[in-house]
Amino acid sequence: MSNLMEELLASSNIDNLEEGSILKGTIVEIRPAEVVVDIGGKSEGIVHASEFVDMSDLQVGGELEVYLEKLEDKEGNPVISYDKAEQKKNWEKIVENCVEGSIIPGRVRSKVKGGLIVSIGVDSFMPASQIDVQPPKNLDQYVGQTYDFKVIKINLDRKNIVVSRRELIEEQRMEKRRSLLEDVKPGDTRRGQVKNITDYGAFVDLDGLDGLLHITDMSWGRINHPSEMVKQGEEIEVMIIEIDRERERVSLGLKQLADNPWEKIEERFPVGSTVKGKVVNLVPYGAFIEIQEGVEGLVHVTELSWTKRISKPSEVLRIGEEVEAVVLGIQKEEQKISLGTRQLETNPWEMARHNYPVGARVRGKVRNLTTYGAFVELEEGIDGMVHVSDMSWTRKVNHPSEVVKKGDEVDATVLDVDADSQRISLGMKQLSNDPWDEIETHFKIGDMVKGKVSKITSYGAFVELDNDIDGLVHISQVSEERIEKIKDVLDEGQEVEARVIKIDKDERRIGLSIKAANYSEADLAKERQAFDSVTTGEDLTSLGDLLDEATK
Repeated sequence: MSNLMEELLASSNIDNLEEGSILKGTIVEIRPAEVVVDIGGKSEGIVHASEFVDMSDLQVGGELEVYLEKLEDKEGNPVISYDKAEQKKNWEKIVENCVEGSIIPGRVRSKVKGGLIVSIGVDSFMPASQIDVQPPKNLDQYVGQTYDFKVIKINLDRKNIVVSRRELIEEQRMEKRRSLLEDVKPGDTRRGQVKNITDYGAFVDLDGLDGLLHITDMSWGRINHPSEMVKQGEEIEVMIIEIDRERERVSLGLKQLADNPWEKIEERFPVGSTVKGKVVNLVPYGAFIEIQEGVEGLVHVTELSWTKRISKPSEVLRIGEEVEAVVLGIQKEEQKISLGTRQLETNPWEMARHNYPVGARVRGKVRNLTTYGAFVELEEGIDGMVHVSDMSWTRKVNHPSEVVKKGDEVDATVLDVDADSQRISLGMKQLSNDPWDEIETHFKIGDMVKGKVSKITSYGAFVELDNDIDGLVHISQVSEERIEKIKDVLDEGQEVEARVIKIDKDERRIGLSIKAANYSEADLAKERQAFDSVTTGEDLTSLGDLLDEATK
């Protein structure tokens, strides 16, 4: 019996079972997720399947070197590791053959905080910033993958190695970039991946060289944002437009791969032809109509209607609406087409001369007042203008509001029609005869007249007489006594009686005298002579000027 025990002990490796040592064991069972290894001394340990690159190389009965981490776990079984045995055996070999900057293959074992664990014979660390040119969001996609890595740091004391995949990628990209810049020329086409999208364009990775695809080179048509044409990560074909080899920059084009729709534009859309299109944009000054993909025309706000007063195109059009228009002009070099929609209808101004002949009496509503006249609506979209000088024969009108108000219905006479400029001139005073043409039938020198004081000035008072004619009572003609201020003796609206002492048809003025009401013929003649002497000055050349000054 004692001989048998001695033989068993002699055949066992129990004396070699030392924690931290590498032992040779025998594979006794291969399970789906683990391998059972007999390390001697009647001891069997478990190696997890994840420690092997390929378990198909293992066979039951085969030999396997393992690292003994613990003699016994809670269940009394040894804790062993195939991977740690390999790392321990490989560390000295790695340190001897591997230096910082060297390239070495490896396999990503697992994800850890801040990066990945990479097996290059021994475990090394790859920070997340060193995985790729663009730090990835999902590190799990790399676990189990095999790549080449660059050793960027070795710490012998801590037995720590840091590796990088990004540096290799950057070096490869740099090499490809140099090669591409040497070979490529404008007009070449290349495939690339959309790397980044901005408001002004997209950056496309041409396998190591980033090129800018500007928004203006994406489409012949209108686009509001590059994302309408390309998506991040998408692979597209582009044309090389421009190369700056010194700055290593390339400008790319997408629309250049298709025919330019502006070629032979005059043949497809001749001036005067009617076209159909879709409203693609509305701006304060007009509407853009897409009449073909990549070709837009502008309908200016003034070309929308002959008669409607359109202040902005959104009043009559909406985006996406299908419309017809007439081609008015083409500027091929500037890629501009002028369109009009009112040209599809008859121009009412072409009938204006027929409908509103010169001399005709018309009636309309005052639509608007300006400093120089009043606009009268004759029909929808057609106005006539009464200038202030054509509002009264006898009064100098400084502003149309002195005669008419907005909304008033007025009568007028057509004075002129300019259909090309879309203007009709009207006159209100022309509805009646000019009273000054027959002034002798209304007033004679020496006549006694009655009227109402309409205006008072420093030099006299204006009296409103019959036929809307004003006469002037000079301050010297009010009383026999000297008067310093005429407003001391006369008030606006006061009824007065006076004698006509002056009629000047050319100057269109009448002189009156209150104090001469009871004068004899001889005295009246003297008074007329005195009146002439005070009203022939440079500032009193006409009654109109006097009225104007009085108004001011």
